[in-house]
Amino acid sequence: MPAVTNIAAYQFATLSDLKPLRERLLAYCKARQLKGTILITPEGVNLFVAGQRSHTEELLAELRTIPGLESLQAKFSDSADQPFRRMLVKIKREIISFGIEGIDPVGRPSPKLAPHELKRWLDEGRPVTLYDTRNDYEVKLGTFRNALPAGIDHFRQFPDAVRRLPEEMKHQPIVMFCTGGIRCEKAGPFMENEGFEQIYQLEGGILKYFEECGGEHYDGECFVFDDRVGLDPNLSESPATRCYACQEPLTETDQADPRYIFGISCPFCHRPAEDRTAQAIAERQAAIQQATTPLPGSLLGDNRRPLNVPAECDGLTVIEMLERLLGHIPREAWLQTCAEGRLLKRQSPGKMPGPEPVPAQPEDIVRGGERFLHVQRAICEPAVNAHIQLLHEDEALVVIHKPAPLPMHPSGRFNRNTLQQILTEVYRPYNPRPVHRLDANTEGVVLFARTRNFARQLQAQFESGQIEKRYLAHVNGHPVEDTFTCDLPLSESPGVAGSYQVDPNGRAARTEFQVLDRRPDGTALLEVTPRTGRPNQIRIHLWALGHSIVGDPTYLPERKLGDTQTLDLSAPPMGLFAWWLEFQHPLTDQRVRYAALPPAWATREA
Repeated sequence: MPAVTNIAAYQFATLSDLKPLRERLLAYCKARQLKGTILITPEGVNLFVAGQRSHTEELLAELRTIPGLESLQAKFSDSADQPFRRMLVKIKREIISFGIEGIDPVGRPSPKLAPHELKRWLDEGRPVTLYDTRNDYEVKLGTFRNALPAGIDHFRQFPDAVRRLPEEMKHQPIVMFCTGGIRCEKAGPFMENEGFEQIYQLEGGILKYFEECGGEHYDGECFVFDDRVGLDPNLSESPATRCYACQEPLTETDQADPRYIFGISCPFCHRPAEDRTAQAIAERQAAIQQATTPLPGSLLGDNRRPLNVPAECDGLTVIEMLERLLGHIPREAWLQTCAEGRLLKRQSPGKMPGPEPVPAQPEDIVRGGERFLHVQRAICEPAVNAHIQLLHEDEALVVIHKPAPLPMHPSGRFNRNTLQQILTEVYRPYNPRPVHRLDANTEGVVLFARTRNFARQLQAQFESGQIEKRYLAHVNGHPVEDTFTCDLPLSESPGVAGSYQVDPNGRAARTEFQVLDRRPDGTALLEVTPRTGRPNQIRIHLWALGHSIVGDPTYLPERKLGDTQTLDLSAPPMGLFAWWLEFQHPLTDQRVRYAALPPAWATREA
């Protein structure tokens, strides 16, 4: 025997003191473990509630004690499970949203036609228009044979639908119907006001017709607004369901369609994977535009730069540690920073967020693993190129075409105007992790991972040389050979002006070059393949070979060093472009390649 009884009821009546009535009914229903929704309005009540049969009958008896609801009648149906998830009692302006003033269902109702009378008319073939006042998605599950649907998505659209009906229908008999009759209580008087002369409303709606007449003259099921979705003419739950994505009701035929993917799509909202991807990228691109308009670093704000003490600095003083790690900044500048209380030492590094950091003094002894904060007060950061382009996004990857100049991560004068900070804002609460890095002045493809696990997998491919990379470089001079290689080792840490350099005792590095174009102006276009991934590797190798990159502010022609790390936005671009990446996708294990469209200088015709 079904465990749950469902009741649907409404009554137009003048109600007042709605707030205390709401609290009273909510407590009454919760005490009886009833679930569903009761709408109370100044014009009456409308409800769909389910629970034990005795408890639903007690609720109806309680409602009939309210003045104006003494004659409240309900339609009953049974289900194996509770179709509602919670109990709600809401105060609304209208029982059913219509938006037309002056409709009086109590004082001026339309004539009602009993279900058996309608069946007799249809059995006799009497000329009559059956007018379905429900929304299109409800009609989809079933309606009376040869019925005329209103063609609406919401009941507020009903008045406009009526005004589009042919003029001759105003003189013909019309029987309107809906799920339980409530919409017709307002639809009927409205149609009469519009000049329709023979309007009838099916008493009790489709559900009452099912209860008294079964399914004769009706095709399909009746849509209901709960987890049952559809009821058949026996008032039993049908196999119909709803699409989680678009909420469209689905018949068994719809559910058999290959485009129906539970929890994802159905035949009515399914789009090819490429369309879904394009839309997702467009939405994310719009979020990037919003996050960079204006540039986050263009507003005054403190720049709190983290500084972690490596093990080799254990036992040094603060000033000694700073000189070793950041020797390009003068000692006097660090002493001034400490005097102003802008170098802070984190307390209890193992606890987060932990106590507030305290000012550090130059003579304090540091320990490996300690954390400091270098604070720059109320600064505006230099402008950067914010034309960030999203090339690809999936559950594992974010592939970006990074413009230049734009630093990858907080450093030097930049904190908020960095690619990392911008993407953190766009993807919040998630934090895409850079798998590799590009110089601030280098444009091109850069790869981020969506999780720490994916980052580890991809970084392992970089370290083992499984990731194939191609760059384009615009260099000074014409190389003698069409193809050549540089194997000069590079320093492990930055030196003069924060730049890395060739170091005989440094880390092994290898870069392969191929000349694509020798230009009349004395420059050349090269295709570059780095076989290792050292900081500034391509730039240093070309600089050491006498072919510095055009526009490089650090590695200048004639093997000179500049003191600029990041170009101004107005400066000509540096001629280095990260063209494409090829690697094994961590989800599919297939080799994939992501490429960016080269700038004008990186084409043979430039």
